[in-house]
Order: sequence, then C-alpha cells, then structure tokens
Amino acid sequence: MGGAVSAGEDNDELIDNLKEAQYIRTELVEQAFRAIDRADYYLEEFKDNAYKDLAWKHGNIHLSAPCIYSEVMEALDLQPGLSFLNLGSGTGYLSSMVGLILGPFGVNHGVELHSDVIEYAKQKLDFFIKTSDSFDKFEFCEPSFVTGNCLEISPDCTQYDRVYCGAGVQKEHEDYMKNLLKVGGILVMPLEEKLTKITRIGPSAWETKKILAVSFAPLIQPNHADSGKSRLVHLPPVAVRSLQDLARIAIRGTIKKIIHQETMSKTGNGLKNPPRFKRRRVRRRRMETIVFLDKEVFASRISNPSDDNNNSEDIEDERREEEETKPSELKPDPPVNFLREKVLSLPLPDPLKYYLLYYREK
Repeated sequence: MGGAVSAGEDNDELIDNLKEAQYIRTELVEQAFRAIDRADYYLEEFKDNAYKDLAWKHGNIHLSAPCIYSEVMEALDLQPGLSFLNLGSGTGYLSSMVGLILGPFGVNHGVELHSDVIEYAKQKLDFFIKTSDSFDKFEFCEPSFVTGNCLEISPDCTQYDRVYCGAGVQKEHEDYMKNLLKVGGILVMPLEEKLTKITRIGPSAWETKKILAVSFAPLIQPNHADSGKSRLVHLPPVAVRSLQDLARIAIRGTIKKIIHQETMSKTGNGLKNPPRFKRRRVRRRRMETIVFLDKEVFASRISNPSDDNNNSEDIEDERREEEETKPSELKPDPPVNFLREKVLSLPLPDPLKYYLLYYREK
C-alpha cells in the first residue's frame, strides 16, 4: 500500500507532501509526524526508502505506508489523557507518535505477535527517548508492549478509548474488536479490505465509516496445535504514577511555561530584529573640465593620482555593505534544546538535574 504522495528528501518534506495531499489535516497529527523521523525505524541498509510513501517489510519487521498512518492518526481523533491499544504494534513507530499526543496521563499499550519485533521496538523507543530533542518538546506517554496474539486477549482486560489494528480483520472478528472499546471510543481497523472507523456511541450502538480501500495482511489465527489450550494475552496494568514522577512532570511543565513566557517577552514587540539603517555615502566624483576654443568644445578629465584609489575604496565599501545586508546563506544553527539548557542551569544537585532530563544523553 502507498504511493499516494511524492517521496520526500527528508522527514519534513514527506510531511509537507502528506499535508498537501490532505492526508494530514490537523496540527496535533502534523506535530507528532514531524517529531519522529520515520527513517529512525528502518534498518540502516534500507533508510534510502524511508521517505517514500510505501510500506516496508523485512522479515517480521513491518511499517505501513505514511499515507496509511496519516489516515489512521486522523481517524483516531487522539486527545491528551486517553487510553490507546495498538494491535500488531510492530516497530512502535505509530505507538510513539500516539504517545506524544496522549501526554503523561494517557495509557499506551501494544500487542505484537513476534518477540523479535518487540525487542526491535524497545530498542527504537529507547533511542528516541535518549537522543531526540523532540522528546523534550512534549510530555510523552511511553508505550508498553507485550508479546502475544491479539485475538487471544484476556476477556477481563480493561477497555480502551482508542484501538487500532494493523492487520486485516475478517467479519467474524468484528465484534471481538468492538468489545475492546469503551462507550464513546473509536476503533480503526482494516475490515474486509476497507480502512474502517467504528465509534461506539452506546453499550450496543455503533457508527461505522469506511475511510479508504486498503490491502493488509490478514490477522494470524491462534495456533493451539501444541498444547490445545489458548495462550491468553494479559495486557499491562494501568499504572499509577509515583509522587516523584508526578513532581518531575510538574517541574518540567513549569520550566516550559517560563521558557515560553521569556520567548514571548523577547519577541513581544513584533520585531524579531531591529531594522538596519543604511549608511548614507557621499560619492567621490571626478571633476570634468570643459574648454571652449573658438566654436568647438573640448571636454577633458582632470584627475589626481588618488582618484583611482578612492574609487576602488568606494566599490569595496559598497560590496561589503551589500554582503552585510544580504540574508545569510549559511546553514542555520542546530535547534537549541531550551528545556535542557534551563534544567542544567538550575542550582540543583546533578543527580536531580539528570532525573528531570530522564537521564538523556543529548
């Protein structure tokens, strides 16, 4: 699936193309897509294809096309504090983008059939948390992944506000999927070759909307040949954050507000930079002498030896001034992580500073 939009040179250009084609339509979804580089979820030897609007598969590792993820994110109508279940969570790319929107008080769970893919997802999640500046621009709801078949979820599991299934669902499993949803919740899944959005509007009432035609590999049926018994999947419990963790979230939030206020006060006059006033230059001109002889006119130039030097100085001054007034063509400086700088400047013990920064390396 994919190929609906042009390839990008980098992640931002890919997002620009998805916006232009109306796959990304809301600011929250755009911010999440820009914050996480799709190439970071590819194996190194396949990164050249990361910004194409194509699905990618290598062994058990799989990523859907960007246009599909865009439609899924928009259809889920994510908001801070919601609970989310990703069935077939794969690399964790989608779960991480969702976590940026859910914020610190959301719930973010994933079920993946293949244990090697779970390990891959955990590595990518760890890399994002430790190295990406985007992590400090959001308050993140970290995903938790469990191994198992998503058709064998324990019947006593909690229900979720938002559910996504990343494999083709047959009609016989539709009710099973619906029962994972709270009243008022949204389920997005490929149902009989159509990406479908189902909203639970009551205990036994549903609204269904077909989004677009898709082609997904079907859900793998449970295999009980070895033991004859079902291997129930127990989802992670909804954890209550510790007082220490809540304090960290509150402190980081306060520092971000201070940074925002400082930024607004610096640019509050609406002028990012004071206007430049050009220096008025008095041009040196050569003197011309007009000589009248009989009825003919002769024009001659009388110059002194310093004229040529002065003219060269004028040209050099003009060239220098033009260079000063030109917009800089140099590459922009790398973005500054203001939150990190502010935390490191606080009069606190180093261990507490690093705790506030989640022990990040960058």
